[in-house]
Amino acid sequence: MRVKGGEGGFESGFSGDKKPLLVIVGPTAAGKSALAIYLAEVFKGEIISADSMQVYKGMDIGTAKPSDEELARVPHHMLSIIEPGDPFSVGEYVRFVRPVIDGLHKQGKIPVVAGGTGLYVRAIVDGLCDAPEADETLREKLLQEEEQYGKGYLYKRLCEADPVSAKRIKPNDTVRILRALEVYEIMGVPISEIQKTHGFREKLYDCFVIGLTMDRRKLYSNIEKRVDSMIEKGLEAEVRGLMDKGNESFILMHGLGYKQIAGYIKGWYSLEDAIKLLKRDTRRYAKRQLTWFRRDDMIRWYTVKDDLSHFNVIKDDVHRELA
Repeated sequence: MRVKGGEGGFESGFSGDKKPLLVIVGPTAAGKSALAIYLAEVFKGEIISADSMQVYKGMDIGTAKPSDEELARVPHHMLSIIEPGDPFSVGEYVRFVRPVIDGLHKQGKIPVVAGGTGLYVRAIVDGLCDAPEADETLREKLLQEEEQYGKGYLYKRLCEADPVSAKRIKPNDTVRILRALEVYEIMGVPISEIQKTHGFREKLYDCFVIGLTMDRRKLYSNIEKRVDSMIEKGLEAEVRGLMDKGNESFILMHGLGYKQIAGYIKGWYSLEDAIKLLKRDTRRYAKRQLTWFRRDDMIRWYTVKDDLSHFNVIKDDVHRELA
C-alpha cells in the first residue's frame, strides 16, 4: 500500500495482491477505541470491532460499545449483529467480517480492526483452521452428560481426548470445553492437532498490528473507573432487560460484566459485592489478554501516555510502514 499526504489527512491507494489492515490490540480499558477512531480519521478508514460480545444486540453498556458521538465520527462494523443467545462462533465472525473488509478495500478505505478478543483478531489476520461447524444437537448431548455424571465430567473427558487443549482451557470454561469435545466427536481428531497442522498461516492482508500497554496500576485504575461508569450509565437495568427477554442462562454463562450483575439480581450477593467481583474479574481478564497477545511477535507494542502523545508516534510509524 502507498499512502500520500493530503490536506486534512491522507489519501490511500492500494497495490499488490494483499490489502492493508491496521489492527489494534491490548487489554480492556487501555484505550484501543480512542486510538482506532483517531487512526481511522487520519487515514480515512472505518473501524471493525473484534470483540466477541459487542456482536450481540442490547449488550451495549457492559461491552463498552462506542457512543452515538463516536459512531457519528467514524463508521463502525460488527456491532449488534445478532441476538443474545444465538449461536455464534469465530468461524461465523470471519464469514461476516471478510465481506466488510473486502468492501472497504474496494472503496479505497483502510479497515481498522480494534478489539480484545484474541481469537477473533487471529482469525482475521491468520485465517481459520479447517474445523467443523457447530453442532447444537451434539452440544446438548454433552451438556446432558455433564448433568448426569456431575460437574467436571466434560473436562475429564477433554483431558483424556485432547490433553494439549485441556492444558490451555480452564476447567470452568464450558464454551471452549464443548467446542474441543465437539470437534473430537465429529472428526475423531483433537482440535489441537488440527490447529497445529494449519498453523494459522493464511495471510490475506498486509497487517500493521499495534499493541497498547501501560503501567499495571494505571490499567487497573482505568478498569475500576470504567466499571463505575458502566454502573452509573445503567448496567443493572441493561442486564435486567436482557434477563426479562429470556436470556438469563446466556447471561450467566457469558459476558464479563453481565454475569456478575445477574448474580446480584438473582440475590446471590449484594450489588457492592457484584461490583467488586466485576472489577476483580475484569482485572483477571486483562491479564489473560496480555498473556495471549504477548505470544504474538507480529505485534508492535506502544506504551499509552496520559497526554496521548503515543497517538502521533503510532500515526508516524504507520505512515512510514505503509508508504
